[in-house]
Amino acid sequence: MPLIETVLGNANDPEWRARLAHAHVDTLDLSQWDAQKSRLRKTTRDGLPLAVSLERGEVLRNGDVLLWDDAERRAVVCRIDLCDVLDIDLSGLDDLSPARIVERAVRIGHALGNQHWPAVCKGGHVYVPITVDRNVVASVMKTHHFEGVEYRFVQGEAVLDTLDPAEARRLFGGSEVPAHGHGPHGHGHHHPAHGRKERRHAPHRHDHDDAEPERPRHARECMDVRGAVHV
Repeated sequence: MPLIETVLGNANDPEWRARLAHAHVDTLDLSQWDAQKSRLRKTTRDGLPLAVSLERGEVLRNGDVLLWDDAERRAVVCRIDLCDVLDIDLSGLDDLSPARIVERAVRIGHALGNQHWPAVCKGGHVYVPITVDRNVVASVMKTHHFEGVEYRFVQGEAVLDTLDPAEARRLFGGSEVPAHGHGPHGHGHHHPAHGRKERRHAPHRHDHDDAEPERPRHARECMDVRGAVHV
């Protein structure tokens, strides 16, 4: 099994683009979650098993060249499908008083948290991975109408280049877990009685006390830490 300890280059670089144009290119498909790992084992599309062991904190990027055989003109290239990202621009708040900036930031944080959306804040922007329909995301932003705040949808690749490995893991690492899209009306909802006779059900809460879907490893670690604090 080939061991990949360093990336040779990227297929988007002019030199590699020319070299790969007349080569057989095998592809290593990675999920967003796997792409944030520096160590993993996967099999390429052609059935070649690979072991990746990069330096700590180093992650693979879309188009990275992992193997190259000059004699046979064969290569293995990494392919990662990153989700699109909601880019919330906070630069319009610069002229507000500190108190108003804090108030606006808290409102934005509350709105995102109410939807259970992960987010990374960097350089005056808040980045949110799009894990639900764009119309749901746009509806939430329009309903809250954060004055002085603009937003747009961008490709994940464009945002990835601005993030360090830890931030990339926070943004993309958990975005494959099915996300909630409660819409702009919050959590409250009512279940009508079924059948002729009215039946009373225990109040339906949305805090997921019962069986939860599998969480990404970093999310479970955070939960363990919180649990340790409260013990």
